[in-house]
Amino acid sequence: MQEEKIKKIVMERYSKIAKEDTSCCPTCGPCGIDVMEQAKNIGYSEDELGNIPESAIMGLGCGNPTALADLKKGETVLDLGAGAGIDVFLAANKVGSEGHVIGIDMSEEMVKRANETAKNRYKNVEFRLGEIENLPLEDNSVDVIISNCIINLSPDKLRTYQEAYRVLRPGGRILISDLVTEGELPEDIRKNFEAWAGCIAGALEKKEYLDTIKRAGFRDVNIVSQNTFYEPGLDDTLVGKITSVKVKAHKS
Repeated sequence: MQEEKIKKIVMERYSKIAKEDTSCCPTCGPCGIDVMEQAKNIGYSEDELGNIPESAIMGLGCGNPTALADLKKGETVLDLGAGAGIDVFLAANKVGSEGHVIGIDMSEEMVKRANETAKNRYKNVEFRLGEIENLPLEDNSVDVIISNCIINLSPDKLRTYQEAYRVLRPGGRILISDLVTEGELPEDIRKNFEAWAGCIAGALEKKEYLDTIKRAGFRDVNIVSQNTFYEPGLDDTLVGKITSVKVKAHKS
């Protein structure tokens, strides 16, 4: 499957979500439920959601990486695949005015939406257009990297983690929420473009995923939280095979 075609399908899907202000997220819960409820289903508290702009909440993702990243005042944080900015704004509240949060997204529509939300409200955030396999940042420039169910969308996960390693400062850390598989997925799912855009087909087997992070150079690679993913209507061949993980690791 061609990498560029996968990226095109993914970008078109999330650009449409941003433009139409609707979410049908197969990794978050049944389509049609309120985005606030979807956000709560994947780990965001009511207090957190009440302290960020409502336009940033789209019910996308498979976890709440800011809850486990142990963010500190003054840190520089990078969010891979920031979307409308939910995790960027949560991180901005944690690092304070002396900190800085950068959101990267490949969809112009998402970046536009996030920048409009941030305008005149947040002075410690910025959103940049870019791909996570080729980050528009300098080497050793951020303290923490977070991401929420985005790296599974990349057709080159090793390259993505190598880029993350490059831009992290020595001693920096990552806290990634993502989907992995328990065993191999059926071949017809792997080749399904809609399943790629829905965060399923691109998911790696759990051990391979962790090994990929280690190959990129990270140490202390650990799953700090995980749960089996299930939603009504999930393909029977996938039941019990998809796991939502939160992975923490450090740069040497």
